[in-house]
Amino acid sequence: MTDKISENIFLPERLKNLLSRTMAGSAPTRDDCVYMLSFEDTSVEAGVIRAVANTVSRKRFNNEAIILGQMGIETFACPANCRFCVFGEGHTKFPDTEMSIEEIIERAETFCSGKDLYALFLMTMHEFEIDRLLDIVKNVRKAIDSRTKIVVNIGDFDENQARELHKAGVNGAYHVCRLREGTDTDLDPDDRKKTFQVIKNSGLEFYYCCEPIGPEHTAEELVDQLFLGVEYGCFQHAAMRRVFLPDSPLSGHGQISELRLGQILAVVVLASLGCVTTDNIAVHEPNLIGLTSGANVIYTESGANPRDEATDTSKKRGLDVAGARKMFYEAGFKAIRRGDGSTVPLTLDYVQSFFQ
Repeated sequence: MTDKISENIFLPERLKNLLSRTMAGSAPTRDDCVYMLSFEDTSVEAGVIRAVANTVSRKRFNNEAIILGQMGIETFACPANCRFCVFGEGHTKFPDTEMSIEEIIERAETFCSGKDLYALFLMTMHEFEIDRLLDIVKNVRKAIDSRTKIVVNIGDFDENQARELHKAGVNGAYHVCRLREGTDTDLDPDDRKKTFQVIKNSGLEFYYCCEPIGPEHTAEELVDQLFLGVEYGCFQHAAMRRVFLPDSPLSGHGQISELRLGQILAVVVLASLGCVTTDNIAVHEPNLIGLTSGANVIYTESGANPRDEATDTSKKRGLDVAGARKMFYEAGFKAIRRGDGSTVPLTLDYVQSFFQ
């Protein structure tokens, strides 16, 4: 990989120098990131930013792909009242649901049947019953392949709960101080950040994301939010757009394109060069533009999904594991990395074997 941007490419001198530095391994500053987000998503400049991030990421992560699975195990009108979420208590029409342990185990075994799932995420509402969650984790841990990690996507929690979850078999936690937290949600941003520190102190892997991105968010907002993941030493960084939900309070703002999401993701990738603990980069929801803009992780989903009005997203928006393998193959990845660090070559024969 060359560490210089070709002199033949017509780009602003500042951008050429900036991207040359990132290709040599130097992280951009906050101002650099705002600058990179200022270009139109269809511009040559944005295209080159995505291409450089893709090159940097594939070298950093050995062109290895990671498949994650998330299961929404229960739903009710959520007091977090996020205006972008189908479960927010101020506007939800979603029915209350609760998977039995038997159903959770059955779905977990389905996720892990091909042995390629890196981690299984268990998602609750902001409020959750810790004893039930611990029981679920213990049962899932016994049922699935030992190589597959378990990650929780739950509300704020304290250090005692973190230790209990870790002891039960949880390896990591997804937690985010979202864009306009406290304005577009009823949560306190400081509480979210306290939980970041709880996650770090407990030895759990910290999964973060720049989300949920809408057309109204400024470049400065995006940069401030994504840098929290860098500053707190996230294990995974990511970018996710807000999905248009007709009945949500934020529906009037619309939705950004996958192309714009790819540009934002590319900036996340380059900013994450400043975080030595970042091990992978995800794009939500799965798409090829994201996977050619620096992401090497996508999520498959089952059960409830905050971006889907269907009670079982696997029948609507959610991608399955076989589809994820195919998408990674189409994006040019050469191997799938499993939860224990082992890899399996991502050949066409391997991908097709799961469709026979």
